[in-house]
Amino acid sequence: MALNTAHANGGVLIHAGECILLFCDNVHMEFAGQDAKEFKGDKRGKLYLTTHRMIFNNKKQDDPMQSFSFPFVTLKDVELEQPIFGANYIKGKVRAQPGGNFTGEAKFKLHFKSGGAIDFGQAMLKAATMASRNYQNDMPPPYTPPTSGWYAAPPPAYSANPAGYGGWVPPTNVFPDQPPANTVYMTDAPPPYPGINGNQGYSNGGGGWTGAAGGWTAPGEMTSAQRKEAEANGSASQVQNGYYDPNNPNFAYVPPPAYNEMPPTYSDANKKND
Repeated sequence: MALNTAHANGGVLIHAGECILLFCDNVHMEFAGQDAKEFKGDKRGKLYLTTHRMIFNNKKQDDPMQSFSFPFVTLKDVELEQPIFGANYIKGKVRAQPGGNFTGEAKFKLHFKSGGAIDFGQAMLKAATMASRNYQNDMPPPYTPPTSGWYAAPPPAYSANPAGYGGWVPPTNVFPDQPPANTVYMTDAPPPYPGINGNQGYSNGGGGWTGAAGGWTAPGEMTSAQRKEAEANGSASQVQNGYYDPNNPNFAYVPPPAYNEMPPTYSDANKKND
């Protein structure tokens, strides 16, 4: 788990090659087992299930916890609770990643105020099971801060592959919403832990998925460093790769230039709240 490392510019920050499977707004989160101020109080925000982890983003901009990342390889004792009186919720434990801005272990509960706790929890457990097959170590791998800036993520990062993953299709019928435009950002760093596809990012050096029913494609996608180098050589017009959706041929997406800012650090997040 990493604290305050998965947010940028008011949105979510993901790794290169990481895709959002499910998105849910209006989620409340509570913690136990940690004394740091970041874990105090009821947290309200958005929850993302990706190919590599869960990410909670806080809506309250002055809260010491702005984001919380749950890599699948750090989760344990996850249970889907269905009380007789009260709404369903997810509970579990998450272990800290070395260098992830906190130590030890934290207990958590996730309450879905708009419903869907069991469906989201089942999808999370399925993704975690798939990812765990690709990681045999007992301890979580260390968190590695990105060394490049962040930029708007290409469309493949916004939605799950409709063809599914190894025969499993995430329940997007229960969670049909996608993150709002201009709220998903990406770095060039691959995930430092395995995901449901068993690799550390784009194994072929770029591009999105192409499912049986059609999907986003991104041939020849460059990293931000490669784009900058090409622009410095006067060939910016050759690196403005576009994206298209075969199911919606009238729509095209051209990625904006990369941002110069580095991803937020733990100390930066605290400066705003001290």
